[in-house]
Amino acid sequence: MRAAPPRSAPADSADDFDTDGRPSKSALKRQMHELQALGLALAELPVSRSSKLDLPDQLRDALQEYHRTRSHEGRRRQVQFIGKLMRQIDPEPVREAVAAFKLGSAAETLALHGIERWREELMASDDAVTRWMADYPETDAQQLRNLLRSARKDAGKAAPDDGLGQRHGRAYRDLFQLIKSALAAPGASASDEDDEAHNA
Repeated sequence: MRAAPPRSAPADSADDFDTDGRPSKSALKRQMHELQALGLALAELPVSRSSKLDLPDQLRDALQEYHRTRSHEGRRRQVQFIGKLMRQIDPEPVREAVAAFKLGSAAETLALHGIERWREELMASDDAVTRWMADYPETDAQQLRNLLRSARKDAGKAAPDDGLGQRHGRAYRDLFQLIKSALAAPGASASDEDDEAHNA
């Protein structure tokens, strides 16, 4: 019976270990850069997120020092130090915290785009007002129409865009808050998904 041929190793395995089976210099260097990048992502997390992680005091102190440092070169050196300290901990909880924060930020950005899109549609068309009231019947229709009337009037008075961005009045900002509250209300998600499909 012929022996099965040996399975081929991953393409980068030869580069990862030296002849003694220890991690190669290139593998260690790659790991160091990955931990520095993860350390930088950790440093850029809001304190409310990073404070929940079980980190050694020395790493917490290094993160605080990073935030106190203003010079580019000083921050670069501090990130290297943070990366070195990252070798002493399990990086997985940090990776999970960074990924969760990025996912949350993406969701918040998407929600803001949805609010802004609705505001522009409502400003542009009374048909959009009808559609809005059908999707969000809990909205105070009179308040919505008053805000739209004021916001449209302000937009009509606005000076031509001077390159600094057109200025809007309070009604325009209040309209944003009204839409935001309605979309965040319990039971609003299904209607909002319908609207996303409508505008796709």
